[in-house]
Amino acid sequence: MTFKEERIRKITNLYYSRQDIQKTICDFSKNREICPRYFEGFGKRPDSFQYPNDVFEMVKKGATSFNCSEELWEDPMKIVTGMSEKQANQLRIGWDLIIDIDSKYIDYSKICAEIIFNFLKFHGIKNFGAKFSGAKGFHIIIPWKAFPKEVNGIQTKNMFPEWPRIMIKYIIESTKKDLIEKISDIERPNKYVKNFQASKEVMPDIILVSPRHLFRMPYSLHEKTALASIVIDPEQISKFELKDADPLKAEARNFIPNIKEGEASEFLIQALDWHRENYGKIESSEKNKEEFKPMNLGEIFDKNFPGSIKKILEGLGDGKQRALFILINFFRSIGMKRNELEKRIYDWNKKNNPSLNESRIKSQFIQSYKNKIILPPNFDKDYYTGIGIIPTKEEIRYKNPVNYFVKKTLQNKNNFSEE
Repeated sequence: MTFKEERIRKITNLYYSRQDIQKTICDFSKNREICPRYFEGFGKRPDSFQYPNDVFEMVKKGATSFNCSEELWEDPMKIVTGMSEKQANQLRIGWDLIIDIDSKYIDYSKICAEIIFNFLKFHGIKNFGAKFSGAKGFHIIIPWKAFPKEVNGIQTKNMFPEWPRIMIKYIIESTKKDLIEKISDIERPNKYVKNFQASKEVMPDIILVSPRHLFRMPYSLHEKTALASIVIDPEQISKFELKDADPLKAEARNFIPNIKEGEASEFLIQALDWHRENYGKIESSEKNKEEFKPMNLGEIFDKNFPGSIKKILEGLGDGKQRALFILINFFRSIGMKRNELEKRIYDWNKKNNPSLNESRIKSQFIQSYKNKIILPPNFDKDYYTGIGIIPTKEEIRYKNPVNYFVKKTLQNKNNFSEE
């Protein structure tokens, strides 16, 4: 027996004999496929817990840790290796989004986690869970309850792992610059050299988002460190130290946050639209996509705006975050100068009831101008109907607000020159 195995086996019986740990692990396992690990080797799949004491029974047989699925199943024991996509969709009832942050340095992981927390909050997700991975990283969870059950007629539960992969890609691309800058600030001796390699080592793990992939359960031990995968308050993650994960001092807490139904709906839709605008269909090549260039048609007149944009500019009650995304990308695409764009957005926000927090608007400006210009969503997207704006048949014919604006501007110029 190696030193690592001897160390963890000394505490497994004592640690997993705790009823609060057994209950927390068992409660989290509901509707999930679970798999015990016997130090080096894994147990049979699929497996599940019926009672809290089942955890300790596996430990007495040699289990040292427990892993579980991101996917939620009607009956995990009906899972069959090699089953078809159709069979999996029939059995799957949902999935959680698990963001896996891992690095050779715990400080890098903490920086990445805080950046992602702020990104999620900006997108209206206030409730998410966080836990220590057991080694040098963290797991962030956005529960299934937070996602819409259907988007544009497509059942969300059937879009695993495609949609989770898109959301994680959206997070990676949107937070990459901040991560590089903050990691570079703590690099020495030359903080002016951007450490691109370090950012790659700490970015969320897309490979984790794959069918039947397992991740370490909350409060499971880690074989290499003998530390517990404890739940952490996201607001306190900067203060986290490895000694806090001492299994003999662990306090059992719920990994699933008290999240609102549909709280991550706008985030999912924004991620899907971002992917469409930047990459087209999933199978399309990024290399063949040309960068969009803003319009330069001279003076910008509101009379040439589509009716849907004019309606948004009158002020809204609901859907303001989504509308802000539409307006900024529309204004940038038609060549509006930044100072005028910001003034128009702040003027628009005064008409909203209630108004958006100005710090959120400022953050959206910063985020948008860090990235390439992208077109606003097409009129046939759920963005508009989702905020109570019904595009006209004429708008649908032009497909995109920018196409509409260009056509109307050119038409009015021609009419003026003929006169």
